[in-house]
Order: sequence, then C-alpha cells, then structure tokens
Amino acid sequence: MSNTILAVDTATENCSVALLMGDEVISRCEYAPREHTTKILPMVDEVLAEGGIRLSQLDALAYGRGPGSFTGVRIGIGIAQGLAFGADLPMVGVSTLAAMAQGSYRLHQAEQVMAAIDARMDEVYWGQYVRQADGDWLVQGSEIVVKPAELVTQLSAETGRWFTAGTGWESYAEVLAQLPVELVQGTVLYPDSMDMVHLAKYAFARGEAVSAEVASPVYVRDTVTWKKLPGRE
Repeated sequence: MSNTILAVDTATENCSVALLMGDEVISRCEYAPREHTTKILPMVDEVLAEGGIRLSQLDALAYGRGPGSFTGVRIGIGIAQGLAFGADLPMVGVSTLAAMAQGSYRLHQAEQVMAAIDARMDEVYWGQYVRQADGDWLVQGSEIVVKPAELVTQLSAETGRWFTAGTGWESYAEVLAQLPVELVQGTVLYPDSMDMVHLAKYAFARGEAVSAEVASPVYVRDTVTWKKLPGRE
C-alpha cells in the first residue's frame, strides 16, 4: 500500500495535518483550542511544501470524521471538502478514537486500547480497539457515547490488559478506574493526523474512499443532543 494521502483533523482541541508519501510521514500538530480555522490551512501548505508535492498529486484526502467537538468536526470536514473539491480528490473519513489507538501503538507499542474522549454532559465518546496482524485496528463492538458508570456495568465481564487513551480517563478517573481490567496509563490525549494517515491507507485500500460531496462526519451523539434542545423531540 504505497499511497500519497493528506490528513487533516480539528475534531478536538488538537489541530493537525499529516502527509503520507510511501513510508514517509510529514506532519504538523498543535494544541490550539478555538484557533483551528486560522491554523489548519497554513499547516497544509507547510507539509505539502516540505513534501514537494501539489494537492492535485495526492491519491486521497483523509479527515478526522469524529467523534469529537461538534464545531471542531464540522470545521475539519468543511476544510477537507473544500480542498478535495478543488483538487478533485476522493475523501477518507478516519475515526478520532481509532487514531488515538494507533497513536498509543506508535508511542507505547500498545495492541489493545480503550479510547475515551470527554463528551461533556457526564459522558464519554468510547471505543475499544485491538491491533491486527497487518497493522490495522479492529473495533470491539461499536463506537458509542455513554456515561462512565454505565460503561463499567456494560463491561463487567471484560478481561485483559488495556492501554488508556483520551481525555475521558482524566475527566472521569474515579469511575473508569472501576473497570474490571488491567489498565495501563497511556500518554495519548488527542488524535493526531500522523496516525490518521496510517489508518487512511487501509481504508483507501479497502475501497472506502468517497467523493467529496458525500463525505460525512460521525458525531455519535447528534440525535441525542438534538433531543436535549428545548422544543425538540
């Protein structure tokens, strides 16, 4: 799988861009809450310039599809779609939770990861991932939004040794510590595009790329949040 893929992500407080060229990755990443719109395009220009490549020469454009901040996810997909439309590129959505699992492998060689992003409202965006022999990741069950206490109940029969990733572990440390597994504290708090391009190459090879006009975010909680608004059902 030798592809040239650009990834952009603004789904969380992190803002990142990465360019995959064969086995080489050129990336930029910055913790920049509320500055995504001013940071992301200069980062794109920088990595393309460093790689000596034009946008039109890419095979695909990947983006952090969520879950994460509603505003952040919308910014990321909007910018990615604009770039893809302009260069006539297919798009690949990458899970922010899965990206943190890959980041945990990159930094800690973790092969089983429980990823939790603080979703506010006393909930976390949650995903469990197991690394496969080919380097891709398999989600256990599905990505969900859930209250930590409910998660402890749902996973009462879970076993094994799992690395933690994401801001949810810090926000709900006392409750999540009750999970009946061996937890190893990881250092990955946010998704990073340098891990997204790794996942994007597998998705691209599986034929999961779509045209820019149908690329979509995955909020996980969009209908739940809609119901919480006054006057909504």
